[in-house]
Amino acid sequence: MRVRVVCFGGIRELLGGPTLTLELAEGASVGDAWAELLRLHAGLARYQRSVALALNQSFASPAEPLHEGDEVALLPPVSGGLPAPAEEDLPLATAHARLQREAILAEPVMSALQRPEDGALVVFEGVVRNHSRGRRTLYLEYEAYRRMAVAEMERLAAEALSRFAVRDVRLVHRVGRLEIGETSVLILVASAHRAAAFEGCRWLIDTLKKKVPIWKKEFFEDGAVWADGEPFPPEIPRLG
Repeated sequence: MRVRVVCFGGIRELLGGPTLTLELAEGASVGDAWAELLRLHAGLARYQRSVALALNQSFASPAEPLHEGDEVALLPPVSGGLPAPAEEDLPLATAHARLQREAILAEPVMSALQRPEDGALVVFEGVVRNHSRGRRTLYLEYEAYRRMAVAEMERLAAEALSRFAVRDVRLVHRVGRLEIGETSVLILVASAHRAAAFEGCRWLIDTLKKKVPIWKKEFFEDGAVWADGEPFPPEIPRLG
Protein backbone atom coordinates (compact mmCIF):
# COMPACT_ATOMS: atom_id res chain seq x y z
CA MET A 1 0.00 0.00 0.00
CA ARG A 2 0.99 3.61 -0.47
CA VAL A 3 1.04 6.27 2.24
CA ARG A 4 1.91 9.94 1.98
CA VAL A 5 4.55 11.34 4.34
CA VAL A 6 4.72 15.05 5.14
CA CYS A 7 7.59 16.57 7.07
CA PHE A 8 8.57 19.89 8.56
CA GLY A 9 11.48 21.94 9.88
CA GLY A 10 14.87 20.27 9.88
CA ILE A 11 13.35 16.94 8.87
CA ARG A 12 11.98 18.48 5.67
CA GLU A 13 15.43 19.82 4.81
CA LEU A 14 17.06 16.46 5.58
CA LEU A 15 14.65 14.57 3.31
CA GLY A 16 14.89 17.18 0.56
CA GLY A 17 11.25 18.22 0.36
CA PRO A 18 7.92 18.54 2.18
CA THR A 19 6.31 15.30 0.98
CA LEU A 20 7.18 11.81 -0.22
CA THR A 21 5.39 8.53 -0.89
CA LEU A 22 6.18 5.25 0.84
CA GLU A 23 5.34 1.75 -0.37
CA LEU A 24 4.56 -0.46 2.64
CA ALA A 25 3.21 -3.96 3.17
CA GLU A 26 -0.45 -4.41 4.05
CA GLY A 27 -0.93 -4.31 7.81
CA ALA A 28 1.99 -1.90 8.32
CA SER A 29 1.88 0.54 11.23
CA VAL A 30 2.96 4.15 11.76
CA GLY A 31 6.13 2.77 13.39
CA ASP A 32 6.81 0.65 10.30
CA ALA A 33 6.63 3.80 8.17
CA TRP A 34 9.24 5.42 10.41
CA ALA A 35 11.45 2.32 10.20
CA GLU A 36 11.30 2.39 6.40
CA LEU A 37 12.15 6.09 6.34
CA LEU A 38 15.06 5.44 8.69
CA ARG A 39 16.31 2.71 6.34
CA LEU A 40 16.17 5.14 3.41
CA HIS A 41 17.53 8.16 5.31
CA ALA A 42 19.94 7.18 8.09
CA GLY A 43 20.26 10.84 9.15
CA LEU A 44 16.78 10.63 10.68
CA ALA A 45 18.30 8.66 13.57
CA ARG A 46 19.08 11.90 15.40
CA TYR A 47 15.34 12.60 15.66
CA GLN A 48 14.53 9.14 17.06
CA ARG A 49 14.02 10.30 20.64
CA SER A 50 12.32 13.62 19.95
CA VAL A 51 10.04 13.27 16.92
CA ALA A 52 6.27 12.89 17.28
CA LEU A 53 4.16 11.20 14.64
CA ALA A 54 0.72 12.13 13.34
CA LEU A 55 -1.73 10.07 11.33
CA ASN A 56 -4.27 11.93 9.22
CA GLN A 57 -3.60 15.13 11.20
CA SER A 58 -3.89 13.72 14.71
CA PHE A 59 -1.07 12.62 17.03
CA ALA A 60 -0.58 8.85 16.75
CA SER A 61 1.33 6.07 18.47
CA PRO A 62 3.82 3.94 16.50
CA ALA A 63 1.43 0.98 16.81
CA GLU A 64 -1.40 2.72 14.96
CA PRO A 65 -2.28 0.71 11.81
CA LEU A 66 -2.02 2.27 8.37
CA HIS A 67 -4.34 2.05 5.36
CA GLU A 68 -4.01 2.92 1.69
CA GLY A 69 -3.80 6.69 1.16
CA ASP A 70 -3.14 7.60 4.79
CA GLU A 71 -1.04 10.66 5.63
CA VAL A 72 1.78 10.31 8.13
CA ALA A 73 3.48 13.43 9.46
CA LEU A 74 6.94 13.66 11.05
CA LEU A 75 6.83 16.40 13.68
CA PRO A 76 10.05 17.68 15.28
CA PRO A 77 9.64 19.46 18.63
CA VAL A 78 7.57 22.56 17.94
CA SER A 79 9.04 26.03 18.24
CA GLY A 80 6.60 27.93 16.83
CA GLY A 81 9.41 28.59 7.55
CA LEU A 82 7.70 28.14 4.52
CA PRO A 83 4.45 26.38 3.61
CA ALA A 84 4.15 23.43 1.28
CA PRO A 85 3.12 24.70 -2.17
CA ALA A 86 -0.18 22.78 -2.10
CA GLU A 87 -1.25 24.39 1.18
CA GLU A 88 -2.14 27.93 0.17
CA ASP A 89 -5.63 27.66 1.67
CA LEU A 90 -5.16 30.45 4.22
CA PRO A 91 -6.58 31.74 6.41
CA LEU A 92 -7.88 28.68 8.24
CA ALA A 93 -10.25 29.33 11.12
CA THR A 94 -12.40 27.57 13.67
CA ALA A 95 -14.64 29.00 16.39
CA HIS A 96 -11.72 30.07 18.59
CA ALA A 97 -8.56 29.70 16.47
CA ARG A 98 -7.12 31.10 13.27
CA LEU A 99 -3.97 30.56 11.20
CA GLN A 100 -3.14 33.28 8.69
CA ARG A 101 -0.45 34.74 6.47
CA GLU A 102 -1.46 38.40 6.79
CA ALA A 103 -0.45 40.66 9.69
CA ILE A 104 -2.23 40.08 13.00
CA LEU A 105 -4.26 43.07 14.19
CA ALA A 106 -5.23 42.77 17.83
CA GLU A 107 -7.86 45.52 18.02
CA PRO A 108 -10.51 43.94 15.73
CA VAL A 109 -10.19 40.62 17.56
CA MET A 110 -10.50 42.36 20.94
CA SER A 111 -13.55 44.35 19.83
CA ALA A 112 -15.32 41.24 18.57
CA LEU A 113 -14.55 39.25 21.73
CA GLN A 114 -15.29 41.69 24.55
CA ARG A 115 -18.68 41.73 26.31
CA PRO A 116 -20.15 43.99 29.04
CA GLU A 117 -19.96 41.17 31.59
CA ASP A 118 -16.16 40.88 31.20
CA GLY A 119 -14.17 42.38 34.04
CA ALA A 120 -10.85 41.32 32.46
CA LEU A 121 -9.49 40.94 28.97
CA VAL A 122 -5.93 39.62 28.96
CA VAL A 123 -3.98 40.06 25.72
CA PHE A 124 -0.73 38.27 24.88
CA GLU A 125 1.18 39.16 21.73
CA GLY A 126 4.32 37.26 20.77
CA VAL A 127 6.52 39.70 18.84
CA VAL A 128 9.55 39.09 16.63
CA ARG A 129 12.62 40.44 18.41
CA ASN A 130 15.86 41.57 16.82
CA HIS A 131 18.23 39.12 18.52
CA SER A 132 18.56 35.45 19.39
CA ARG A 133 21.41 33.16 20.44
CA GLY A 134 23.64 36.21 20.85
CA ARG A 135 23.20 37.15 17.15
CA ARG A 136 21.23 39.85 15.36
CA THR A 137 18.02 38.49 13.86
CA LEU A 138 17.06 39.72 10.38
CA TYR A 139 13.63 38.07 10.12
CA LEU A 140 11.76 34.85 10.92
CA GLU A 141 9.82 32.32 8.89
CA TYR A 142 7.06 30.21 10.41
CA GLU A 143 5.93 26.89 9.00
CA ALA A 144 2.88 24.89 10.14
CA TYR A 145 1.15 21.58 9.60
CA ARG A 146 -1.78 23.79 8.88
CA ARG A 147 -5.02 21.92 9.40
CA MET A 148 -3.63 20.01 12.36
CA ALA A 149 -2.28 23.26 13.86
CA VAL A 150 -5.71 24.91 13.73
CA ALA A 151 -7.38 21.78 15.10
CA GLU A 152 -4.89 21.63 17.99
CA MET A 153 -5.40 25.32 18.78
CA GLU A 154 -9.16 24.75 18.85
CA ARG A 155 -8.68 21.82 21.22
CA LEU A 156 -6.57 24.02 23.50
CA ALA A 157 -9.29 26.67 23.46
CA ALA A 158 -11.92 24.10 24.42
CA GLU A 159 -9.75 22.79 27.24
CA ALA A 160 -9.08 26.31 28.55
CA LEU A 161 -12.80 27.06 28.58
CA SER A 162 -13.49 23.95 30.65
CA ARG A 163 -10.41 24.21 32.86
CA PHE A 164 -10.44 27.89 33.84
CA ALA A 165 -13.21 30.26 34.91
CA VAL A 166 -13.08 32.21 31.64
CA ARG A 167 -15.89 33.20 29.29
CA ASP A 168 -14.15 33.04 25.91
CA VAL A 169 -10.73 32.83 24.24
CA ARG A 170 -9.12 33.48 20.85
CA LEU A 171 -5.85 32.16 19.41
CA VAL A 172 -4.33 33.58 16.21
CA HIS A 173 -0.98 32.55 14.68
CA ARG A 174 0.88 33.67 11.57
CA VAL A 175 2.89 31.68 9.06
CA GLY A 176 5.35 32.83 6.43
CA ARG A 177 7.94 35.59 6.71
CA LEU A 178 7.74 37.96 9.68
CA GLU A 179 9.81 41.10 10.11
CA ILE A 180 11.22 42.48 13.36
CA GLY A 181 8.44 43.92 15.54
CA GLU A 182 5.60 41.99 13.88
CA THR A 183 3.21 39.85 15.91
CA SER A 184 3.60 36.10 15.44
CA VAL A 185 0.90 34.93 17.87
CA LEU A 186 -2.05 36.60 19.58
CA ILE A 187 -3.97 35.11 22.52
CA LEU A 188 -7.00 36.78 24.10
CA VAL A 189 -8.81 35.60 27.22
CA ALA A 190 -12.03 37.22 28.46
CA SER A 191 -13.29 36.62 31.98
CA ALA A 192 -15.25 38.22 34.77
CA HIS A 193 -12.13 38.19 36.96
CA ARG A 194 -8.49 38.94 36.21
CA ALA A 195 -6.92 35.98 38.04
CA ALA A 196 -8.66 33.42 35.83
CA ALA A 197 -7.90 35.43 32.69
CA PHE A 198 -4.18 35.65 33.50
CA GLU A 199 -4.00 31.99 34.45
CA GLY A 200 -5.81 30.85 31.32
CA CYS A 201 -3.72 33.03 29.02
CA ARG A 202 -0.43 31.78 30.51
CA TRP A 203 -1.55 28.17 30.15
CA LEU A 204 -2.63 28.69 26.54
CA ILE A 205 0.66 30.20 25.30
CA ASP A 206 2.81 27.73 27.25
CA THR A 207 0.85 24.73 25.95
CA LEU A 208 0.63 26.06 22.39
CA LYS A 209 4.43 26.31 22.27
CA LYS A 210 4.70 22.62 23.20
CA LYS A 211 1.86 20.96 21.28
CA VAL A 212 0.77 22.92 18.21
CA PRO A 213 2.73 21.88 15.07
CA ILE A 214 4.24 25.25 14.13
CA TRP A 215 7.99 25.71 13.60
CA LYS A 216 10.20 28.80 13.48
CA LYS A 217 13.32 29.41 11.38
CA GLU A 218 15.59 32.28 12.41
CA PHE A 219 17.57 34.19 9.79
CA PHE A 220 20.80 35.95 10.76
CA GLU A 221 23.44 37.88 8.82
CA ASP A 222 25.64 34.77 8.70
CA GLY A 223 23.10 31.98 8.24
CA ALA A 224 19.80 30.50 9.38
CA VAL A 225 18.73 27.86 11.91
CA TRP A 226 15.53 26.16 13.02
CA ALA A 227 14.69 27.29 16.55
CA ASP A 228 15.09 24.64 19.21
CA GLY A 229 11.67 23.34 20.19
CA GLU A 230 10.52 22.30 23.63
CA PRO A 231 10.04 18.55 24.12
CA PHE A 232 6.52 17.30 23.46
CA PRO A 233 4.42 16.75 26.63
CA PRO A 234 4.47 13.21 28.04
CA GLU A 235 0.94 12.46 26.84
CA ILE A 236 2.00 12.74 23.20
CA PRO A 237 3.40 9.35 22.03
CA ARG A 238 6.89 9.30 20.57
CA LEU A 239 9.29 6.75 19.17
CA GLY A 240 12.02 7.19 21.75
